[in-house]
Amino acid sequence: MIRTTYDLLDSFSGYANPDMKIKRMVQEGNLFRLRRGLYVTTTKISSYLVAGVIYGPSYISFETALSRYGLIPERVYACTSATFRKNRSKIYKNDLGVFTYRDIPAAAFPLGVKCERENDMFYAIASPEKALCDMLYVQKPVYSQKALRELLFADLRIDEAAFAQLNRQELQQLVPRYRRRTLNLLGELLDKGR
Repeated sequence: MIRTTYDLLDSFSGYANPDMKIKRMVQEGNLFRLRRGLYVTTTKISSYLVAGVIYGPSYISFETALSRYGLIPERVYACTSATFRKNRSKIYKNDLGVFTYRDIPAAAFPLGVKCERENDMFYAIASPEKALCDMLYVQKPVYSQKALRELLFADLRIDEAAFAQLNRQELQQLVPRYRRRTLNLLGELLDKGR
């Protein structure tokens, strides 16, 4: 269960020093700090469920979502999420792992995000198409179709068969929202593939 400092202080209001009670629970391993003012009562909770609570608004994306959907072969250890209008990347390290947050354009942020359920809790995650666009947005720009193909299939190791299965219509709707040359090239690549 996710708990805030205010919630815990209220629960321990009968104690002479509620702050010390919280500190003791952390030291004893009965409470785990996610970030300042935010705790969980167990480490047996999916990082997906706490990522949006640690820093938001955000949704799971980039290599975390790409790996989950089988678009890249690597196993990902950090949980990476997309945010907007933060103007910087953010990293949180805690007992549940490493949580990374990267900015994307505000115009692209609400599109291609779905809500999934796990153990009676919900989290937001990018669609495969959105995760790919987010990933391309943060990469060093490329300026040719050849360079884009190399970025996609050699550098990022996107599975070509999985790439062919992506929803081209959704990708075409997402691409203009990013205003990046690399994503414009992706749009052109999709047009040629039809």
